[in-house]
Amino acid sequence: MQAMKNSGVRRPKLDWRFVQRFCRILKILFPSWSNQSVRMFLTLLGVTLSVQLVIYQVGLIPSQFYEVLSEKNYGKFKNLVLFAVMLILINSTLKSLDQYISSLLYVSWRKSLTEELHRTYFKGRVYYTLNVLCKDIDNPDQRISQDVERLCKQMSTMASRLLISPFTVTYYTYQCFNSAGWIGFVSIFGYFVVGSILNKILIGPIVSMLVEQEKLEGDFRFKHMQIRVNAEAAAFYRAGKVEHMRTDRRLQMLLSTQRSLMNKELWLYIGVNTFDYLGSILSYIVIAIPIFAGDYDGLTPGELSALVSKNAFVCIYLINCFTQLIDLSTTVSDVAGYTHRIGELREVMADIAKKQCEQDQYDPLSKDEPYSVPADTAFVLDRLSYKSPVSEELLVKDLTLKISQGTHMLVVGNTGTGKTSLLRVLNGLWEACNGSVEMTTCFGPRGVLFLPQKAYLTDGTLREQVIYPLKDIYPSSGSIDDERILKYLELVGLSNLLSRIGGLDTKVDWNWYDVLSPGEMQRLCFARLFYLQPKYAVLDEATSALTEEAEGQLYKACKQLGMTLISLGHRSTLKKHHDIMLRLCGGGQWELTKLKEA
Repeated sequence: MQAMKNSGVRRPKLDWRFVQRFCRILKILFPSWSNQSVRMFLTLLGVTLSVQLVIYQVGLIPSQFYEVLSEKNYGKFKNLVLFAVMLILINSTLKSLDQYISSLLYVSWRKSLTEELHRTYFKGRVYYTLNVLCKDIDNPDQRISQDVERLCKQMSTMASRLLISPFTVTYYTYQCFNSAGWIGFVSIFGYFVVGSILNKILIGPIVSMLVEQEKLEGDFRFKHMQIRVNAEAAAFYRAGKVEHMRTDRRLQMLLSTQRSLMNKELWLYIGVNTFDYLGSILSYIVIAIPIFAGDYDGLTPGELSALVSKNAFVCIYLINCFTQLIDLSTTVSDVAGYTHRIGELREVMADIAKKQCEQDQYDPLSKDEPYSVPADTAFVLDRLSYKSPVSEELLVKDLTLKISQGTHMLVVGNTGTGKTSLLRVLNGLWEACNGSVEMTTCFGPRGVLFLPQKAYLTDGTLREQVIYPLKDIYPSSGSIDDERILKYLELVGLSNLLSRIGGLDTKVDWNWYDVLSPGEMQRLCFARLFYLQPKYAVLDEATSALTEEAEGQLYKACKQLGMTLISLGHRSTLKKHHDIMLRLCGGGQWELTKLKEA
């Protein structure tokens, strides 16, 4: 079935869809005429034109040397040598400037395109949906980091050649027509047209193969990242041999695809190199036409040598302009592959963002409802039914509930009955099948804060861990903020962490998951909770790695700070900290009971 499914997928190639996606990317790279990238691009055009003017003068020097040497004129020879050296120095400077501006363009383009992707990726819950729920696109992290970098690099390397091509082709076509007549002109253009058609045919299968290679590159890198993040757990299982086998399997799939790609590229390279060398022979054939026709019979051998050298340069350079465009076919195939991957990512993210925006705009409580929402209510669930996005079986059916301030609720049930899934629905990460769920308060210090089952620690200092997800708006020397952070670190039993690390703002170069134990990570998350002090704290087995005594102390502290608790857990000791208990029984069934006061 998988093979049948994949057979219907539209394979990326050089087509109108590529043109559309590439044009959308260009709008990001050049958003306005006053943009810095536009100014650098125009500067690059000026430098490239200057390079071509100098190259033209350099190309005429051999014919002048023929003439001077045939006349044995030492004065002119000396002046010509000085002039040639000056042109070479100017040419090398301009070419270096060309490469420098191209590198600046690469940095500017990568910044613009990556930031644009980040704006959509981190908008709302797009990053969660894309990585967890969406199966239509592979390795979004690789597309944003690696594919964007490679696309911008390839475009910057070919920018100057594409910029100057219309000018050089037009000028040298005119010169070639004057020197070799219409036969030479038609021969060179016919040569280019045949080469372009053959290269278009050879590029076709390479684009789709390149996209597949990048997908497998991402899968291989992800496997190594998975082992790095879970190295300790795998070591406890002594799973080295198994992981070795599975990682090698992904490597073999990648290398097999790369070999297939190389086989297809072989024919493209043969075509490109053949046309490169045939071009040099064609230039002499074109030059020979007017010579054998007798157009230059009246010239002396020296004059004829100078004329042949000049005309040879014009014809060879025109052919070189065309062969350079043909040589770009390998780069174009890479650009097409990366364009399709980035364009596909943008389209999927835009669809996800649009759907989520429409869902957020829909407010069932703004309609005519049979009840009003009290000011001290955080969640209102009305006949809510939900299921896993990968299953059709209902986890909970027709759940009606209000979660109000001061009423602590415990959610229990066997594994797989939908406890954590309920929090995903409350948070808006999952859609409800039927009914409605409304969060009537905001996220953050004055609203709701979720502590997920797996403690999340960001990169950064200890201060940034505690205040997360707030931005670091406090100065490092703020004594009031420092006192609060130290107070809550001591409250959760992590006062020794400060001395281990060296201070709240000490830069760390380690992974927090490797330094802290599971219990310490959960304690640090509670310090974060106490610092933010939301009205409602949703705890998904947030004390599973702690002792019952430590659990009791942390729950007591939450209540003292005025938080209303919604907890998920299996421990019976949690009951004494809550007022009501929602039991999820499986098969869509549930029951709500009031707990006896402790």
